[in-house]
Amino acid sequence: MLDIRLIRRDPEGVAAALSRRGPQAARTVEAVVELDARWREVTAALEQLRAEQNAANRALRGAPDDAQRAALAELAARGRTLSDEEASLRAQRDAAMASLPNLPIPEAPNADEVLREVGERLPAGRDHLELAGSRIDMERGARLSGSRFAYLRGDLVMLEIALLRYAMDKLAAEGFEPVIPPVLVREPALYGTGFLPDTEQQIYTLPDDDLYLTGTSEVALASLHRDEIVPVDALPRRYAGFSSCFRREAGAAGKDTRGIFRVHQFDKIEMFCFVAPELAADEHLRLLAIEESIMADLRIPYRVVAIGVDDLGASAAMKYDVEAWLPGQRRYRELTSCSNTTDYQARRLDVRYRPAEGRPAHLATLNGTAVAIGRTIIALLENGQQPDGSVTLPPALHGLGAPDRLAPSDGR
Repeated sequence: MLDIRLIRRDPEGVAAALSRRGPQAARTVEAVVELDARWREVTAALEQLRAEQNAANRALRGAPDDAQRAALAELAARGRTLSDEEASLRAQRDAAMASLPNLPIPEAPNADEVLREVGERLPAGRDHLELAGSRIDMERGARLSGSRFAYLRGDLVMLEIALLRYAMDKLAAEGFEPVIPPVLVREPALYGTGFLPDTEQQIYTLPDDDLYLTGTSEVALASLHRDEIVPVDALPRRYAGFSSCFRREAGAAGKDTRGIFRVHQFDKIEMFCFVAPELAADEHLRLLAIEESIMADLRIPYRVVAIGVDDLGASAAMKYDVEAWLPGQRRYRELTSCSNTTDYQARRLDVRYRPAEGRPAHLATLNGTAVAIGRTIIALLENGQQPDGSVTLPPALHGLGAPDRLAPSDGR
């Protein structure tokens, strides 16, 4: 959520920044300013009326006479009217505020911008399903749960475990605390991270229990310090969350239906950081550097894309995607991303810290994918493929439980 004090202080600047995302956000700023002005007027009138009520009560000497009783009744009626109006205006203003996305930082490009390409690309090759064979069982997954579900079997299970261990070891060395969070959360956690109100169509719900299945462990990690004041000497706080993730993929009908690139359930290791606001930009580059280091370790050709403001999620002020080259598709596809959400999520979740001087202030939060396991398996299979259909796996995974080489598929 944006700071109402910032909107009051510089409504034109906020509207101009949000206009980069589209005209609707700028119009909503105008509505917030109007509702907030009316709310403050009513609040002032309500405070004045309460002062009048207090003065009238203090002036009483014994039981009120008819005139005093009528005056007190009139004040009480006006108070109820103003109180109802104040509550209504506050609710309208807060709802409009909640719908506003974060301010993109000036460095965020207007359109996607490729920053660099790294690694030698295999021009074309077999896709991951051809290389995996029965180790990715789409048919039985669909029979069990419907389309976009799969069984992962045999050596690919060991490859997932090796990727998990590799990523957790690497992130621990970078100062991240490993976390396995809940995947069922209440609505405030999704609201706090900006997924509500914004991406309802992508979220699985359990209405009987008022719970939601999360599409990323970012949701649970962001709430780890909800309503807390984190000691300044405990910063930065960096977490590496491993979880299964669930997305309905609404609106993706007919897209990426082959294989496990776009499925309803997948596993992911997510980085999440709480830092002082002035360190957020540097922390964002640090997350990107870790993601690129992982790509280098896994020998996956990739490119880095600065995402245009039109494609930023509601909470992101700046975002980078790391896209893997997939020979089976003959194009780059998103493998990981990292976002600087400034104080937007922390304000909604009320996560603060106490600076050396001054009052508690909201922290900045950042998130980044370390390893999206299903898509990483695709990239490893397609970039490690050999002429005989076998797949060589990178040395970074050797000794972690997966075979150094995957045998050619059985064709099933």
